[in-house]
Amino acid sequence: MTDEYLPRVLCVDDEPRVLEGLALHLRRRFQLFLAVNGEQALEKLKAVGGAAVVVSDMRMPGMNGAVLLAKVRNLYPDAIRILLTGEPGRDTVVSAVNSGQIFRFLTKPCPPDELIASVQAAVEQHRLITSERILLQETLIGCIHSLVDVLALSNPVAFGRASRLRRQALAFAEHLGCAQGFWQLEAAAMLSQIGYLSLPAELVEKIYYGERLTPEEQTLNQAVPQVASKLLDHVPRLEPVVQILSSLNYSTEQLQQLGNGPVGRAAQILRLVTDFDALTSQGNAPDTAVQVLRSRAERYGAKLVQEFATHLGASTGEMQVVEMPLRLVRPGMTILQDVRTYMGTLLVPRGFEVTGRFIERMPNFGPDLLNERVQVRIAAPRAAGVVV
Repeated sequence: MTDEYLPRVLCVDDEPRVLEGLALHLRRRFQLFLAVNGEQALEKLKAVGGAAVVVSDMRMPGMNGAVLLAKVRNLYPDAIRILLTGEPGRDTVVSAVNSGQIFRFLTKPCPPDELIASVQAAVEQHRLITSERILLQETLIGCIHSLVDVLALSNPVAFGRASRLRRQALAFAEHLGCAQGFWQLEAAAMLSQIGYLSLPAELVEKIYYGERLTPEEQTLNQAVPQVASKLLDHVPRLEPVVQILSSLNYSTEQLQQLGNGPVGRAAQILRLVTDFDALTSQGNAPDTAVQVLRSRAERYGAKLVQEFATHLGASTGEMQVVEMPLRLVRPGMTILQDVRTYMGTLLVPRGFEVTGRFIERMPNFGPDLLNERVQVRIAAPRAAGVVV
């Protein structure tokens, strides 16, 4: 087996002699990386995209092993952490367990057989965790997709936005280089509108279009995140998703306390793209919406807003607005105007991104609506093949 297919293991120790000994016993069995301090260890993890196992000495100048492994746990929660210490004691154990959730302690000098067995056990633990997570994500995200598609049929305003937020959030996360493992962000984006099920459809439309709300309506709108939390609180494994959704109403200080781990970063991204979507849904051009975000930079962080502006510039691509009968729209197109029944019931809000489920539903609209001409935004290369 070539090195690239071996499990990645990072060993951290400020003593070159110890690192040489670890490498001697581990390099044939694992894809091995070495670091002489905590800062270098974090840089290597970022460069290689994480590791299955991190073995760290406890006593190092600057950042000790407990602090390093706590940072690893926050940034790479699937990495299994082993602490190597020459002075095992109560304080060391308490500090490391509380902050880094250590898988095993090894004492110096560590017999080679014990070292290899411990790292191999950690690799197996990592494999079990990641396998379970992948299965969970595929099953859970698939169920949420189906739920949102069904809810979009009855509440196109809220759940049409949910699909759009999912796409925008994941695209921005990919731009930031942190899309891998962001199932919590995907789930949170799709479930972000579930609290609006508690509101009358007319009020949801007013909120969507940024119309002035009465004091009573404002109170109902402010309670939406709490409603979502109550609906999802008892669903197993959704705790990080609930935390992300709850954070949408956090103060800037509260949001910063979540840190830059998967939950904290997902919360920052979802807050920004939700506000951007609200601004564009109310008729603002993307450039205008970005300027408004810049004026609220303390809410997201100026650096994140700048990254979002860069991302929009790179991802917009060449788009074209065309007019066609509603019956000819296809998945991926964006409908740019409200579509209502003759009774005034909103079927499709402006900004709605057409999905496969929407296409399946369209025959129920009737011939008059299906022949109504609507403006849609479409990728320019595709436009040439559309018959209007």
